[in-house]
Amino acid sequence: MTEENKTVITQFILLGLPIPPEHQHLFYALFLAMYLTTVLGNLVIIVLIHLDSHLHTPMYFFLSNLSFSDLCFSSVTMPKLLQNMQSQVPSIPYAGCLAQLYFYLYFADLESFLLVAMAYDRYVAICFPLHYMSIMSPRLCVSLVLLSWVLTTFHAMLHTLLMARLSFCEDNVIPHFFCDISPLLKLSCSDTHINELVIFVMGGLVIVIPFLLIVVSYARVVTSILKVPSVRGIHKVFSTCGSHLSVVSLFYGTIIGLYLCPTANNTTVKETVMAMMYTVVTPMLNPFIYSLRNRDMKGALARVLCKKKITFCL
Repeated sequence: MTEENKTVITQFILLGLPIPPEHQHLFYALFLAMYLTTVLGNLVIIVLIHLDSHLHTPMYFFLSNLSFSDLCFSSVTMPKLLQNMQSQVPSIPYAGCLAQLYFYLYFADLESFLLVAMAYDRYVAICFPLHYMSIMSPRLCVSLVLLSWVLTTFHAMLHTLLMARLSFCEDNVIPHFFCDISPLLKLSCSDTHINELVIFVMGGLVIVIPFLLIVVSYARVVTSILKVPSVRGIHKVFSTCGSHLSVVSLFYGTIIGLYLCPTANNTTVKETVMAMMYTVVTPMLNPFIYSLRNRDMKGALARVLCKKKITFCL
């Protein structure tokens, strides 16, 4: 394409979700409730872990970081989606689109690495309980989190810079509810082979390998518990691993299906629904799966409320 035929794109139009106009208000209320649940649930976890000294352990250190990541991950896409559902022109500036892409990749990658750290923490706690505190030292925990933040910075920046070098012609309509890599590549009138190669190679490093590490960690946990066969042991397996693996499978399964194993029959509606699963549903479920259902968090909530009540009475 010649330079004369190229058009400088200053904004994109986000088509959003394929919702009939008569159902817009219903879905707006639903998505708003889901977003508020995500924000509230993750904020409760962060505050409780900060206030209650009983929760100052490696597991809850990782959980607080995961909750922060979930809170930010959902906030990258949901506020813009809610705004566009009430707007006559659901647009996003070119720079805002790249910024949304960067932070979306950043917090998605961060969640992936934190899930690995949490799976390793459970593996050490159950398989090596006597050496747990010596292995999961504060230095190691902080190092794992810092490494996760650094790796995600470079990965998100790489994809964003590769996207910024592409040219976009007259078509600026994105059939999605946020600036995702795939729809942007389809809109570009430049050669996208390098972008696609990097997605495939880097995707294996930040998606497939973490997913396999999580599966191996929980497989070792299950094997370790089943060596002592008992009803309590079986129950512990399912309570520890079942719900965790269901959320992990939902998160990684949809991402792998979208980016690493796309099929020809993947329609725009199907891709949008799959994106909703890991950008909206997973961050909302994580507080219930990982924290709000366990005794430690319930005990911490009771202690914090009791302290507040005593302080108020005094």
